[in-house]
Amino acid sequence: MIKLKNPEQIEGIRKSCALLSELYVFLKPNVLPGVSLLDLDRMAEEFIRERGGKPAFLGYEGFPATLCLSVNETVIHGIPDKRRLVEGDIIGIDSGIELNGYFSDAAITLPVGSVSPEAQKLMSVTRECLDRAIEAVMPGSRIHDISRAVFSLATRNGYGVVRQYCGHGVGIDVHEDPQIPNYVSPGPNPRLIAGMTIAIEPMINAGTASVKVLDDDWTVVTMDGSLSAHYEHTVLVTKDGAERLTSWSF
Repeated sequence: MIKLKNPEQIEGIRKSCALLSELYVFLKPNVLPGVSLLDLDRMAEEFIRERGGKPAFLGYEGFPATLCLSVNETVIHGIPDKRRLVEGDIIGIDSGIELNGYFSDAAITLPVGSVSPEAQKLMSVTRECLDRAIEAVMPGSRIHDISRAVFSLATRNGYGVVRQYCGHGVGIDVHEDPQIPNYVSPGPNPRLIAGMTIAIEPMINAGTASVKVLDDDWTVVTMDGSLSAHYEHTVLVTKDGAERLTSWSF
């Protein structure tokens, strides 16, 4: 069931999203060669708790960390460990915050130092996929309009669009209806209505769209070892279109 939010709930979600945006601004300068994934996760948890929030992902269905940290061929749900970033890596950072009972969700893929032209293009196109998806959001349009915007741009650039994972509603819970695929699926295609809060999140691979889950039952990687990028915003459907509630440059 899709949950339409009232003005009080929207304000609570907006505050949670503002704190998440601050977190990304804090984390971005720390994404450097030599930094460990555990260091980034520790920084994020401390930042959130010091400001009265709770890490939304920590403990969710057993996930053991505050951040999903996905390096290079990892698509999503990477578990932070002692691995240290090296020059040329790309890293997807996905996080959510619960603040006073309201949830936010956002992701960004960042370069570690100088990266290859291939990696730079993949990040640029995936970010544009998100921008175009948000442009498709308006009352009366449908979920497939968002999906089509992502899929058409990604495939035009020769990239694989991950099908097993998708965007979703968010705000009162970490994950809500509706599901928002990044391809035009045969599944439900509800209309967008003002008051919906949704997380739109293209997951785009430089090679095949096929992915697999590692033995930890969380980490999702590309089947062919190619790079993957992931960007996500929490978005409010308004009577005029869309309002981005999260930002990476608060």
